[in-house]
Amino acid sequence: MSKRAPSRPPAKGRKPAAKRPPQQRRRQGPGAIDRAVSALGLSHDAIRRITAWGLVGLAGAGAIGVASWFGVPAMAGQAVSEAIGDAGLRLNAIEITGLRRMDRDTVYAQALDQKSRAMPLIDLAGVRERLLRYPWIEDARVSRRLPDTLVIHIVEREPAAIWQHHQGQLTLIDVKGFPIAPVSRDAMPNLPLLIGDTANTQELARRRLLDAAPSLKPLVKAAAWVGNRRWDLFFDTGEKLQLPEGEAAAVAALTRFAKRDADFRVLGRGVISFDMRNEGQFVIRMPRAQPAPSPSPSQAAQAREDAPEREGDIAKSGE
Repeated sequence: MSKRAPSRPPAKGRKPAAKRPPQQRRRQGPGAIDRAVSALGLSHDAIRRITAWGLVGLAGAGAIGVASWFGVPAMAGQAVSEAIGDAGLRLNAIEITGLRRMDRDTVYAQALDQKSRAMPLIDLAGVRERLLRYPWIEDARVSRRLPDTLVIHIVEREPAAIWQHHQGQLTLIDVKGFPIAPVSRDAMPNLPLLIGDTANTQELARRRLLDAAPSLKPLVKAAAWVGNRRWDLFFDTGEKLQLPEGEAAAVAALTRFAKRDADFRVLGRGVISFDMRNEGQFVIRMPRAQPAPSPSPSQAAQAREDAPEREGDIAKSGE
């Protein structure tokens, strides 16, 4: 057994030291975290809920990561995700933004096409891939917003022109020439008309061409891509302008035509077409003269009766 050392008596002439009273803690103001929480305007109950969801999400992610690291089958990770869904992280709401023309129910249907509604198992890439199959959708961004919301932002294509092809079929196209949707001839929107089987691929070139002649641009009702090499422009005054091959040559010819129209007003005078396909030439095609209509039998008989009198009158006046 260990023996305790005898306590040493206080030295003579020395008084035992008095015990110091415990120091009172200074009152401190709210810390940085408390001030940040106050600035957010959240109640303590809301903060507890957010923290709980965050811990659940971190635990689920950690479990799936550990399972993958040790080679546990995918079913184990799916089971963990389903358990997280049962704990509250389950898809209950879909928020869609950016839609103007496309049907909203179609987007809902693609978003809900899931094997599981547990938030960790929602296939974001699959939803985006399915949405991009629709011609109206140019891009889609899909993300989770915990605990239970799927957020989808749609970027729709903007109609730029109407493409006439394949025996008069009409299709809306965007500025890049991508076909969007068929158009009824009875309900055509007020958009430029492109004619030709491959004219849709030249929409950007058509824009550059007409931008070179802003005074003529509002007068052009249609543009035909001829032989996959050059343009014919049709004006709302009824004329056709044939341009040369090559973008630079076509722009130069259209610029000259715009100046000629500004100086002499060649549009709206009954001309059928203007041919500028050959450099240095400006060929105008006028309508053919209409023959005089044949007289009816009664008009012919009346003309024969009046002929002698007119001859006598002429003879008299010639005297």
